[in-house]
Amino acid sequence: MEKENHREIALTQMRNSVQKLGSSTGKYGDPTLMRFLIARSMESEKAARMFVQWQKWRATMVPNGFIADSEVPDELEPRKIFLQGLTKDGLPLLVIQVRKHFPSKDPLQFKKFVVHLLDKTIASSFRGSEVGNEKLTAILDLRQISYKNVDVRGMITGFQFLQAYYPERLAKLYILHMPGFFVSVWRMVSRCLEKATLEKIVIVTNEEEMENFVKDIGEEVLPEEYGGRAKLVAVQDVTLPQLEDASR
Repeated sequence: MEKENHREIALTQMRNSVQKLGSSTGKYGDPTLMRFLIARSMESEKAARMFVQWQKWRATMVPNGFIADSEVPDELEPRKIFLQGLTKDGLPLLVIQVRKHFPSKDPLQFKKFVVHLLDKTIASSFRGSEVGNEKLTAILDLRQISYKNVDVRGMITGFQFLQAYYPERLAKLYILHMPGFFVSVWRMVSRCLEKATLEKIVIVTNEEEMENFVKDIGEEVLPEEYGGRAKLVAVQDVTLPQLEDASR
């Protein structure tokens, strides 16, 4: 009961703080606001500032409410990202095959691509009752990568977007097949990550961890390449209604 009271007080304080900052929480429910509060250790003023910054960012970066395929053709063309069904925990599974990725020559298109992927993945889990609280599970597959595929700036951008504009959306990220040369790259990237983000990242390094990974995801949704029974589904082949709802 005390925890529930604390939650309600924090939500009320956050709404008031957002209003003082000249904005509104009107069209957003408690689950959305709670993500920002959790990301800022239940400190309502910090959560309010983060929320208002997010609103401004969405208005600039995603003025139509979603990023269409036609806005990110160069990033979709290699078919390097896959959007599977729901894991055992009911979370959408995003698979990234880094060997098909090369640093973008168009930084803005890459940023839009990150938004496109995150919005589409989140929207694929909408089930009505907890809109605003959806999370995702991701696999970063580093198998057969070379130095040409390494994109430190792109990785940092992706994580920064998750942390600043998609708080509490990442449930878990599994990194598979990390080659020796990538360890120093990962060390550099991980310095830019918040503790809460790092705690959600699992680097799979041995057979036992691989077995746990398959068990956690579920064979039904996990692609055959990773020990499951599903076929890979490119993100552009997944059609979702009401994609614009992903901002909630």
